[in-house]
Amino acid sequence: MNKPDQPLRQRGQRSDSNFTVSEPAELMTFLIAQLPHKNRNNIKSLLRNKQILIDGKVYTQFNHPLQPGQAVTVLANRAPETTQYRGLTVLYEDSYLIIINKQAGLLSMATNKEKDRTAYSILSDYIKKENPKNRIFIIHRLDRETSGVMMFAKSEKVQRLMQESWNATTKQRTYVALVEGVPEPKRGTISSYLRESKALIVYSSHNPEHGQLAITNYNVVKANADYALMELELETGRKNQIRVHMQDIGHPIVGDAKYGAQTDPIGRLGLHAEILSFEHPITGELMRFDAPVPKIFLSVLKDRQ
Repeated sequence: MNKPDQPLRQRGQRSDSNFTVSEPAELMTFLIAQLPHKNRNNIKSLLRNKQILIDGKVYTQFNHPLQPGQAVTVLANRAPETTQYRGLTVLYEDSYLIIINKQAGLLSMATNKEKDRTAYSILSDYIKKENPKNRIFIIHRLDRETSGVMMFAKSEKVQRLMQESWNATTKQRTYVALVEGVPEPKRGTISSYLRESKALIVYSSHNPEHGQLAITNYNVVKANADYALMELELETGRKNQIRVHMQDIGHPIVGDAKYGAQTDPIGRLGLHAEILSFEHPITGELMRFDAPVPKIFLSVLKDRQ
């Protein structure tokens, strides 16, 4: 396992600028007012380089809402790179949660076949370096070949709070999929009842007695003659939901032979968890995390136009 970079909390604080919020405002608006010598692009660079702290924590979203009394710090020096291991990148960490960008090919949790090389085990080792008693708890999973945003809890309490209130507190869960062919209509909703067989294959039915309700909203954002890049919003979070629903409409995800794909142009499953937005289980703050669409998804569309 690769050695991670320095944790974010080990920053130098020399010549940093400190400001106190006096009235409600978005972060970008506040920073433009406080830093008149910097333009919008300069400030975006500060955000991207993790040089903006609110009450001691890094924030990168330009539209983050500020409240009176909060302390905003502008670091003089660029922060160390985000903590990275082979297979995942830590996007955010506080006392309660860890948010990661998982790469395709990495298991979320151990199976009977593989117990060591998982996102869970990597993060468990990571937090135990600070305190051997620390533990990690999975909140939701991504399939092994699906990349993107995943969330873990640092206690059973936080795990339970997130899982029990998942539908109410999860505000946005957006995936992108590269599929075979071009769906018509290009925007719509897929609804069915999903159940898993003993062979671990998920089947779709329109009979409410034959599974759990699954709802997927889709939108084609780019396409050529052979493939389409789709944006998918989940109203439910069932196992293999997107993969089965894409098969249902006759446009399976590339590389997904299990659910009907005939082609594998990118050498992996063409599914990526792009955006996760939710209410923080302890602070109630609205959080949002983005994992950019893998470039290889877009290269297929360019190559064949």
